[in-house]
Amino acid sequence: MQILLTSIAVMAAVSAVLSVLLVLADRYLNSYGPCKININDGTQVLEVQGGESLLGSLGANKIFIPSACGGRGSCGLCKLTIKSGGGPVLPTEEPHLTLAEIKENVRLSCQVKVREDMVIEIPDELFSVKEFEGTVENLEELTYDIKLVRIRLNDPETVDIVPGQYMQLECPPYKMSAEAVYRAYSIATDPEDKRHVDLLIRLVPDGICTTWVFEHLKEGDKVRMNGPYGDFRLHDGEGEMIFIAGGSGMAPFRSMLTHMAQTQNPRKTRFFFGAQTRKDLFYVEDMKEFESKLPDFKFIPALSNAAEDDQWDGETGLITDVVAAHYEDCSDKQAYLCGSPGMCNACVKVLGDKGLTEDNVYFDKFA
Repeated sequence: MQILLTSIAVMAAVSAVLSVLLVLADRYLNSYGPCKININDGTQVLEVQGGESLLGSLGANKIFIPSACGGRGSCGLCKLTIKSGGGPVLPTEEPHLTLAEIKENVRLSCQVKVREDMVIEIPDELFSVKEFEGTVENLEELTYDIKLVRIRLNDPETVDIVPGQYMQLECPPYKMSAEAVYRAYSIATDPEDKRHVDLLIRLVPDGICTTWVFEHLKEGDKVRMNGPYGDFRLHDGEGEMIFIAGGSGMAPFRSMLTHMAQTQNPRKTRFFFGAQTRKDLFYVEDMKEFESKLPDFKFIPALSNAAEDDQWDGETGLITDVVAAHYEDCSDKQAYLCGSPGMCNACVKVLGDKGLTEDNVYFDKFA
C-alpha cells in the first residue's frame, strides 16, 4: 500500500511539473505575433500580442471582465461568447459551462489564450465598468485575520454602487508575484458615500493579494481597482429575508443593511453569521445598532467551535444547523448567501429541504 501511495504521489508531482513546463513553453517558445480581437461586430477592434489570456488582453486595453478568482478558472464569472478563434473548450472550462452555453460558444475568457484573430461578444453593461485610482485612508484590524481597507477615490472621485456588488483590487508586482494580479472583494460601503470604497479582506495563507494587503499595504498608499461588478443585490418581495454569511462575507450585508436603514425597509430580516470562536466575530455592535434602526431585523451569530474562555451563551453549531433549527417552512422567503462555495451549497440544500425555491436564493460565492 505504501509503495502504491508513493507511486501516486510521484505521478502527481511529475504531472504538475509537466503542466508548468507546458505553460512556460507555450508562453516563451511559441510566438503567435500580433492578433486582432473584433468586439461586438466591429464596434471595437483591438490589436494585441498573442500568447496571453483573453481576459488579460482585454484588461490591458481597459476592458474589464469580472473575475472573482483572479483568472484561475475557479469562479466561472468571466464568461464571454467567442464566435471564432477560441479553439476547443478546455477541461478547466467544462465544470463552469452548461451544454447550452458550450453550444452557443460561451467560454471562460481567463482560460482562452489569444493565439489567432478572434471575434467575440461582450455584454454592453461591462463597458460601463471603470478603473479607479484611490488612496488607502484607513486600515483596521477587525479580527486576527480580517482587515477593513478603506479607500478614498481620487480618479474618478465618485462611484455609484448597488449594495451587494464587488470591486476587483489590483495587487501590484512584489516578491510573491512577478506581475500585477486582480482579486475580487465585496463592497462594504454605505452606498450613499460615493467617495469611498470599503473592502473587508480576509487573510488567505500564501494568498498573493491578501499577503500584500496584510504585510505590505500601508495607509497613504495609492491603489487601483475596477468595477463595480455583480448581480448580488436585494430583490423585491414581501416575505422574510434570510441573510447567511461567515468571515468577510459580512461585507455585502453591511452595505445592504445600511441601505435598508436609510430607506427604513420594513421587511422581516434575520442575519445568521457563522464563526468558529468568539475572536472570529466582528461588527457585533454595528449589528445591534441595525437592530434598533430597522423595524424587524435580528442578528444571529453562531459559534461552531466555541472555546472554553469564550463565555458564549448564544447559538452554537454549524450555521446550516442553526438556520435549519429556526425554520419549518421557507417557501415564502428569500435567502441571500455570501461565503465559500461549500457553505453556500450546504445552505442551499438546507433551505431547499425547507421548501425554499431556487429562484428565491441569491448568493455570492467566494471562489
